Amino acid sequence: MEKKTFAVLGMMCAGCAANVERRLSQTEGVASVAVNLPARTALIEYDNAITSPEQLKAALSAIGYDMVIEEDRNVEAIEQQAYRSLTKKVAVSWGLALLVMAIAMHWLPIGTRDTANQTMLILALLNLLYPGRQFFVNTIRQLRHASANMDTLVALSTGISFLFSAFNTFWGEAFWGAQGMEWHTYFDASVMIITFVLTGRLLEERAKHSTASAIRSLMGLTPKTAHVCTTEEKGTVEMPLSAIQPGDIIEVRPGEKIPVDGKMTGDTPAYIDESAMTGESVPVEKKVGDKVLAGTIVREGSFRFKAEEIGQKTVLANMIRMVQEAQGSKAPVQRVVDRIALIFVPAVGCIALLTFLAWFLIGGHGYLPQAILSAVSVLVIACPCAMGLATPTALMVGIGKAAEKNILIKDATALEQIRQIDAMVIDKTGTLTQPTLPTETLKPHAREAMQQLQQQGIEVYLMSGDKEERVAPIAQEAHIAHYQSEVMPQDKENLVQQLQQQGHHVAMVGDGINDSQALARADVSIAMGKGTDVAMDVAQVTLMGSDLRRIPDAISLSKQTVNMIHQNLFWAFIYNIICIPLAAGIPYLFGVHWQITPMWASALMAFSSVSVVANSLRLKIKK
Repeated sequence: MEKKTFAVLGMMCAGCAANVERRLSQTEGVASVAVNLPARTALIEYDNAITSPEQLKAALSAIGYDMVIEEDRNVEAIEQQAYRSLTKKVAVSWGLALLVMAIAMHWLPIGTRDTANQTMLILALLNLLYPGRQFFVNTIRQLRHASANMDTLVALSTGISFLFSAFNTFWGEAFWGAQGMEWHTYFDASVMIITFVLTGRLLEERAKHSTASAIRSLMGLTPKTAHVCTTEEKGTVEMPLSAIQPGDIIEVRPGEKIPVDGKMTGDTPAYIDESAMTGESVPVEKKVGDKVLAGTIVREGSFRFKAEEIGQKTVLANMIRMVQEAQGSKAPVQRVVDRIALIFVPAVGCIALLTFLAWFLIGGHGYLPQAILSAVSVLVIACPCAMGLATPTALMVGIGKAAEKNILIKDATALEQIRQIDAMVIDKTGTLTQPTLPTETLKPHAREAMQQLQQQGIEVYLMSGDKEERVAPIAQEAHIAHYQSEVMPQDKENLVQQLQQQGHHVAMVGDGINDSQALARADVSIAMGKGTDVAMDVAQVTLMGSDLRRIPDAISLSKQTVNMIHQNLFWAFIYNIICIPLAAGIPYLFGVHWQITPMWASALMAFSSVSVVANSLRLKIKK
């Protein structure tokens, strides 16, 4: 089995994400799929003996999406090009929309009524053929495979508005006028729907760019080239990282970033800033034989080292992969939303059809324009974009912010569970304490961290295999009331299980080796990472460095992120619950002659999506 994250191009809404996930899940050999809409990625676990990335790509291509599997394809460059293309379409669409609005509102007199309608028809047609073309192309692809997404709703609403207006332009007087009825065209609605939807997508893309800042900052830690020593062992040649092989001797100078993992070979010591990896602000002295890590910065001294781990095998690459996978994972609540999103678009289509029939049955031919406009408003305003963005945008920001604070969270489920912790079992040696020659002392800020945990309502239990005379002073100094000494690994697991049976949500904090039993048993497992021996495969949460204050930070961040998810989902659902009846014209039943028009429906839909992303970004500035 292999587990990889692939970039998926062409996803625009929750319906898209659900369709991509369903298509990939149905592919033979695929064990699990988690699609991240804001990041435009799919985390796929598959059996490489049965299927391959090429087959997965072909499966998505059939329904109109593209998956990047080629290493030489620059995803960022593709996204930048798509953003520039979207910007151009928005500018053109606004230009056409303003012209149509000026004619419709009689701000720009264009001869007779027929001439004005024909001019608006041409402008609206241009808007459909260039800025709006993608909606219709994607809709046709989706319908071929019996699926639908946001593009389907936009294509239906704009297509109906345009065709109805085109009919009225040429036959309105003959059809409606002959019955003594007033008739109108609605080209402005057709144009403004596309304009507002595209504008909303542009604003979303700009906002989503900020949600991925943590990944970009981690990726920016790796230099593009390295100074590789020649066989003469005197000079160096600058080479791209892709050309470096294990065993190469690399030279680094003050102010430069270390390109790959390796071991120092020179006799001259150097001081390296490892804060990006461990969070420790003081540069670390490195001597011959010491491990150096990619992405860290040389502060003092020039030296040479032997490359050992390169490319995707470095500690930094593992960190980036872990954050990407965590951001692409799904919280339990998101799976419920995905199931709703999968049936939401067809359900909206049915609601729009019922709205049309209700108006037509009430008023007959005389209410046909009202019936069409009400149905179009429902189609537009009910796009499930905000619902699809509510959870993943908050998760991306939350997990990214944790990574910036050197807290690596394995998946969304772990992030959601951390906030429920009310009891914590912690190891002593290497976790709570650090060696100082023959004795051990409490780590800096450890007492402060324990106090913060207790203030959060978490009871702390210290478990150690050390002797009583060593454990008791540490427990007292750290202000930990509950402690046990001379325990075995099984005893730690037993305590975790006992606390769980009492109804507690238990976290275990250890070094991932002799604490592995208790880590596996706990509701949330937290490992202490030291850069090179990160227990990423053992723990759900890894703290890079030795600062235990990151544990209460992680709990606070978990609470903030989950609260943000609940806020986003509340507003996304309330938006649809309130706006769909207003768009359908329900107020008319109570004598209120007002409803949401198609133009305002598109503006409100775009605003709802942008507001969800913007709300999630508030996590970045929270303490």
